[in-house]
Amino acid sequence: MPPPRLAWDRGTLLWDAGVGDLSPPGFQWDDRIRKLRAPGVAYREAVEWLRAERHPFEDAARAWAPLADLVHHAPRASRPYQAEAVTAWCAAGRRGVVVLPTGSGKTWVAECCIADTRRPTLVVVPTIDLLAQWAHRLATAFALPIGVLGGGSHEICDLTVSTYASAYLHVEHVGNRFALVIFDEVHHLPAERHAAIAEGLLAPFRLGLSATPERADEGHRLLDLLVGPEVYRREIRELSGRFLAPYETVRLEVHLDRAERQAYAAARQVYRSFVALKRIDLRKPDGWQRFLQVASRSRAGRAAFQAWREARAIAHGTGRKLDLLEDLLAEEAGRPTLVFTDDNATAYRISREMLIPCITHETPARERETILAGLGDGTYRAVVTSRVLNEGVDLPAVEIGVVVSGSGSVREHVQRLGRILRPGPGKQAILYELVTADTAEERTSDRRRDHEAYDA
Repeated sequence: MPPPRLAWDRGTLLWDAGVGDLSPPGFQWDDRIRKLRAPGVAYREAVEWLRAERHPFEDAARAWAPLADLVHHAPRASRPYQAEAVTAWCAAGRRGVVVLPTGSGKTWVAECCIADTRRPTLVVVPTIDLLAQWAHRLATAFALPIGVLGGGSHEICDLTVSTYASAYLHVEHVGNRFALVIFDEVHHLPAERHAAIAEGLLAPFRLGLSATPERADEGHRLLDLLVGPEVYRREIRELSGRFLAPYETVRLEVHLDRAERQAYAAARQVYRSFVALKRIDLRKPDGWQRFLQVASRSRAGRAAFQAWREARAIAHGTGRKLDLLEDLLAEEAGRPTLVFTDDNATAYRISREMLIPCITHETPARERETILAGLGDGTYRAVVTSRVLNEGVDLPAVEIGVVVSGSGSVREHVQRLGRILRPGPGKQAILYELVTADTAEERTSDRRRDHEAYDA
């Protein structure tokens, strides 16, 4: 009589066994096909359990084999902390999250983990830019064909890079082909659609990479199940000066002019009065969502929301901020500079008034590549962007960052700092933050600076 069979079925596992046979943990009866079923992520636990129980079985689920000829063409040795990260990940059973600052070489850590595991690998990334960067990097490191899922490409190889969006669409077809999965910017993974990728992959070996894995919605707690526990962490301050560029952060305040101050106060009064009338506690985690729900139900509520937007626009885009930005660009002339805003309108305004290129989500890919290349080779002194360059770009030449406006997100602020920290000879990076005094922007600034990278 043949042994029970572990099979793959569109992102899930099937346990095809006889009556009375033991079943691995995590499987549930599916009455439609009269077999036991589990999500793909249960593969490792199931196999380990079956082996521990000395239970004979046929593994018809996985469709990979070791890469015996895999060679890592490493141009240098690992930095000490990179070697420590790989060792920690291996010691944790080749599962877990590695937290390293932007610019510290997380991709190198991933290469070393691939070389150590020597199994077909899927790398999942959030953006098209990162898709191209990873594909190029892996092709250089391993001299193998690299598969690409996303950006109009659909090619599967032993080493494949995919966007989160494409991995979600294709996991039920390719999820049994990879023994190792690497989630870059792993803080994206707990989102519902993205989590389905991790659940549908068999991959017994998993690596998550991020500079800032924590999420405001506590979703990072799911990473233990989807990827594994945090196994290694180093912060910006620990690596600054040797492996990252030394840096300083400078917060500069501006004040509204009289007309702006009056308009700001009037708009805030409308907004705050509505919040007080409806007894909405904005200090609670769901306070803002509560405001949006209540505001959508009445004309007064919609007016309150519009007033909030007007006050925010005044604080973010006051003319005195732009005057200060112009002074900073003149003062730091000759040093490649990235200017960050919270919205496209302000980015376009700065681009027009200061004659510097602008990149937003509306910028075509080829134009974006040309602008970034120009910033790197000195063609452009500065580039202004909204949120699209917060992550996923490698800009080693940039020395100066100027945050004209932003959200209260610690992750966003740390990512913006990370854009200027690639090391270089004699480089001293500076992140300027422009804050409008006596407005809600002061509290926003305090929240986003709640990270050890901004400790004195």
